[in-house]
Amino acid sequence: MSSYLAIDLGASSGRGIVGSFEKGKLELSEIHRFPNGPVEREGSLFWDIEGLLKEIKTALKKAVSAGHKINGIAIDTWGVDYAMLGKNGKLVRNPYHYRDSRTNDTPEKLFKIMPLEKIYERTGIQFMQLNSIFQVFAHKQQHPEDLKDSTFLMIPDALSYMLCGKVECEYTDASTTQLLDARTGDWDLEMIEKLGIPKSIFPKIVPPCTKAGVLKEELQKELGCGPVPVFHVGSHDTASAVASVPVGVAKNWAYISCGTWALLGIENDKPVVTEKARKANYTNEGGLDKKIRFLTNIMGLWLLQECSRNWKEQGKKYSYSDMVKMAEKAEAMKFIINPNNQKFLAPCDMPAKIREYCKETKQGEPEDDAEVVRCVLDSLALCFRTKTDELQGITGVKYECLHIVGGGCQNKLLMQLSSDALNIPVIAGPVEATAIGNLMAQAIADGKLGSLREGREIVKASFPVETYNPQKKQTELFERTLDKFRKLP
Repeated sequence: MSSYLAIDLGASSGRGIVGSFEKGKLELSEIHRFPNGPVEREGSLFWDIEGLLKEIKTALKKAVSAGHKINGIAIDTWGVDYAMLGKNGKLVRNPYHYRDSRTNDTPEKLFKIMPLEKIYERTGIQFMQLNSIFQVFAHKQQHPEDLKDSTFLMIPDALSYMLCGKVECEYTDASTTQLLDARTGDWDLEMIEKLGIPKSIFPKIVPPCTKAGVLKEELQKELGCGPVPVFHVGSHDTASAVASVPVGVAKNWAYISCGTWALLGIENDKPVVTEKARKANYTNEGGLDKKIRFLTNIMGLWLLQECSRNWKEQGKKYSYSDMVKMAEKAEAMKFIINPNNQKFLAPCDMPAKIREYCKETKQGEPEDDAEVVRCVLDSLALCFRTKTDELQGITGVKYECLHIVGGGCQNKLLMQLSSDALNIPVIAGPVEATAIGNLMAQAIADGKLGSLREGREIVKASFPVETYNPQKKQTELFERTLDKFRKLP
């Protein structure tokens, strides 16, 4: 048996999950869970990276205490955020949080040096104010001393450095910076220099499924464990999630990694940096096995999460299965919204916002909570359909099935509606996609798995998936509603 510890860090929480590979199967055991979030200091938002390191050490200690022989540890996180490592081997300051306001006017300044069309053509990354390119540009303007004789490390790389002392950037997370050449997968030093960012801060980029080093001796003593290897995995969490997609016989498939956000895309061998892709706001991020994840962001379960939070404040404590049951009884397509409308982006009284939107678009208003939930689920399925149509228009490929992984695939009604809307099978699962992808990559790096394909076969053998097939009447209803949906603001 080979066991590994996956540290899966999200923007609001983190987990330590032990995965054990035995006889062609993978078994998971959550060993530690902890909160995460921004820390405010002097008007700026930061990550408490020392606090995260402490939680990682706790997870490793718990895994060892529980009797697991840990053959490796690896970290995956959200993208774009980074730390600066000083020449004394310590971080210059806590890493900034991607929601920090210092980049508010940065894109406008940066585009005066290099236009956005040129940046997209070089990097293939969609434009968001929180991208590392804007963060580092603002950092250089506001605190140039931080970048002197320092080294740039993405958050998972900084944490790996704290564990084993290796200074390097893993490819999948580095690809989210908008500082990489989309074709070579290496730093675009010509562009970096033109933007006035010192080239010297960027370390070597290494592929996923490789070994970074072993746990420092002082940590071995502190945690009561041996020289545990530290691995590079798909350290961008979506890269790990996509790695776990249990691909079957379909040659042309698309995926959605469905949680708070829904990330819809495909695996490609080469980046797509056309004007059509840029205008549709598609991004080319790194994946395992030298793949490119060509994808777009869609608002996911955030809408339901916010509805749930608001209802809870009113004393209505619906579980997610309660909400699905309510929605099943409500009339289909009575109300629809555009989930990607900016109205729904920030925390708010989401049920009120949805009613207001429906009224403004001359649909009337949902009369009860069940109609609100049904509206959200129908609208998400319609959004998945229109975005898949858009993807097919960009690539010229018709997709035979849609794999949905992550927490959202537990919502059976959304899975069925998605199949009905797209008129293709939806294959739902696994739920723990990111942790599974992390563990697979560790096993590949450790020589226990031969390839990504072999890892996906283990996922198929270990975690049951559910297939949803389109229902003719529902598909026809979606087809009749598509034009109305496409015209929504």
